Amino acid sequence: MDQFIVKPLFGGDAIHWYTPTNVTLWMALTVAAVALMFVAGTRGRAIVPSRSQSVAELAYGFVHKMVEDVAGKDALRYFPHIFTLFLFIVFANFLGLVPMSFTTTSHIAVTALLALAVFLSVTILGFVRHGVQFLELFWVKAAPLPIRPILAVIEVISYFARPISHSIRLAGNMMAGHAVIKVFAGFAALAAISPFSVLAVTAMYGLEVLVSFIQAYVFTILTCVYLKDALHPHH
Repeated sequence: MDQFIVKPLFGGDAIHWYTPTNVTLWMALTVAAVALMFVAGTRGRAIVPSRSQSVAELAYGFVHKMVEDVAGKDALRYFPHIFTLFLFIVFANFLGLVPMSFTTTSHIAVTALLALAVFLSVTILGFVRHGVQFLELFWVKAAPLPIRPILAVIEVISYFARPISHSIRLAGNMMAGHAVIKVFAGFAALAAISPFSVLAVTAMYGLEVLVSFIQAYVFTILTCVYLKDALHPHH
């Protein structure tokens, strides 16, 4: 599991909040990769787009449609925040597939911060827009009156569990996939089964490419669902 160990970039063993580590390095590379695609890649604004401009436009349209379809047109004003989340996660996931790299989204400290930012943002937004009426989100009017208090307690617990499930889902999937690849790669040293090990690693790597995108998509679409609850708590 040494691929998940946080290490200082400039030697030593002590890690403080200001210490540059492999985590901060690969998060900075993630931001740089996003900027490279959306600043340098779309700089020409060509009518016939280049490959990088095509990818940028596809990503923009994909997330824009997701926000509009899931959270509604009034949620499009928050599109930049959601789009930034999607790009950071998907680029971090894909960069983590580069040999000898570090997968920042495999650490719960990173994903928990992202999930907590979403949770606090939508909760504050809900109270700012609706005041105490935002609490109607927890009061299931469609249910019979005697069981509404019980459902309200369940809804409150479910609501506060959102950042936990939101963060663990992403970190757990990224860590599990990379750990399985490492296990299969360890069998490559055995001559008798090395061909099967190579095939297994190749198959898992292909699956991880798919998982990297799917997990970014799931994180983003759940953010849209939570945003919809904040904008329309009575629905």
